[in-house]
Amino acid sequence: MKIRYLGTAAAEGWPALFCSCPICTQARERGGKNLRTRTQAVLDGELLIDFPPDTYCHALRYGLELAKIHTLLVTHSHMDHWFPTDLIHRHEHFGHGAEGVLEVYGSQAVKDAFDAHILVERFKPHPIDGVVNFHVIHGEDRFRANGWEITAVPADHDQREECLVYICKKAGKTVFYGHDTGVNLSAEAWALITAERYDLISLDATMGKKTAGGYHMGLPDGEAFFQKLHDLGCSGSHTVKVVNHFSHNGGMTHDQLESWGRERGILAAYDGMEVTF
Repeated sequence: MKIRYLGTAAAEGWPALFCSCPICTQARERGGKNLRTRTQAVLDGELLIDFPPDTYCHALRYGLELAKIHTLLVTHSHMDHWFPTDLIHRHEHFGHGAEGVLEVYGSQAVKDAFDAHILVERFKPHPIDGVVNFHVIHGEDRFRANGWEITAVPADHDQREECLVYICKKAGKTVFYGHDTGVNLSAEAWALITAERYDLISLDATMGKKTAGGYHMGLPDGEAFFQKLHDLGCSGSHTVKVVNHFSHNGGMTHDQLESWGRERGILAAYDGMEVTF
């Protein structure tokens, strides 16, 4: 199985859109892995996770044929993870020859945002019912989607809506994709997470070297999370461990993040990073 990290930044991007702090200034000067778009990933080129405003940019940069992707998991309705307006372009009027139906899975808040963007007067001549199908799901739901076994896990994020992270399984491989969430997960969430054995674990690291009190994680939170899963037998020497979803407010450059991870056997994701496991 392969995962490609298409974008690896928090909502403001990195360097942040309107920021001139030392971390952002250095990122602009150095370029390369220091430049991060909003978080998105794809498993085996077919299971897309989140749909940020940078999706079009990702498709161009990495040769991603979005017309051939049929499954999209959305974690929550925040703009950096869910920019539904672009889905109107799956209509035949805009995108000729798109194959089949894109099955989208997300909470009611995600569906509400979808409706607010798509069901507007100017798009009425181009209904997408036949090319995009939305499924409202909830934490603890298990479902199959185009050959994948998915478990929706309640996240520790925005209490104003139901936010989700995902366990994804196919062909004997299991992935935990934990963005955006803090560590204050419910007993139900921990029960779902610790019932599995993982080949790859990807955790939120928005706050960098800081410890977060919930909503997101910092590196100390992530390290403790990885250790807990190891102690419970959910990961082993074969498990790939990744930190992702970085904010400049974490106060660390990519080199510093990479160095921190190297000392602990953890990969610091960067835009375009591909991992086979």
